[in-house]
Amino acid sequence: MGTGTGAGAGHVRGLYLPGPSPVHALPAHTKIASLLCFVLVVVSTPRTAVWAFLGYAVLLAAVARLARVPTGTLLRRLLIEVPFLGFALLLPFVAEGDRVTVLGLALSADGLWGAWNVLAKGTLGVAASVLLAATTPLRELLSGLERLRLPGPLVQIATFMVRYVDVIADELRRMRIAQLSRGFEGNRLRHWGVLAHTAGSLFIRAYERGERVHLAMLSRGYTGALPAAREVAAVHRDRGRGARARRGRVCGVRGRGDWVLGDWVRALALPAAAVVLGLLARVR
Repeated sequence: MGTGTGAGAGHVRGLYLPGPSPVHALPAHTKIASLLCFVLVVVSTPRTAVWAFLGYAVLLAAVARLARVPTGTLLRRLLIEVPFLGFALLLPFVAEGDRVTVLGLALSADGLWGAWNVLAKGTLGVAASVLLAATTPLRELLSGLERLRLPGPLVQIATFMVRYVDVIADELRRMRIAQLSRGFEGNRLRHWGVLAHTAGSLFIRAYERGERVHLAMLSRGYTGALPAAREVAAVHRDRGRGARARRGRVCGVRGRGDWVLGDWVRALALPAAAVVLGLLARVR
């Protein structure tokens, strides 16, 4: 990701898929706000409105097509939610209430609706998040959170988490190599104590590294804000304004406010359509 966070973002660099689509061109903060609104609408939709969830899926498919995100890539990235779906699959078996027979199994009706609720809403939320990550560089995402007035310390924590995730992963890799060189496999139940000790050691090393980084920042005049981040955000804003000005000259549109309003209108088109479906679901 050439416009991403740079060093230390190897694990997340592949999430962004560069492209010239209209979705890529939208400012990050408008896309984040659109995602939040869409998720709120999906979560508030009654679980029995199956057709509404199918409509939400169609809207996301249209966004993915507009953003030119390959279907295979989107489906592969949705696999991240598979470990969390185990709970949903257990609900029909453990929930109480009326029982229905499905494939010879006596399952709870409420549990089946609960499983559908978790599966549908979780999948739609993850899919929307995947599309956001695929169309927005990571650094712009962090700048977008800052523009949405997210508390500065939280944005800085997220920034450093992304920057140092590769460092921590490399530390874990070295610890794993040291264990293998001593004949430790860690594939049995009696090895869990050693694995827990490894996790604790990794946490302590990460904490100590964070302390050293913080002290180094204080010694260089850190006062709670990152000047470099503000400068980078300003550069991105200047570039965005220049691009909008060029498009304005081509289209005969003048004024920065028109483009800002247009960005919000385009970004909020997805949650607006979702709101219509959600209202129809409640009326019915």
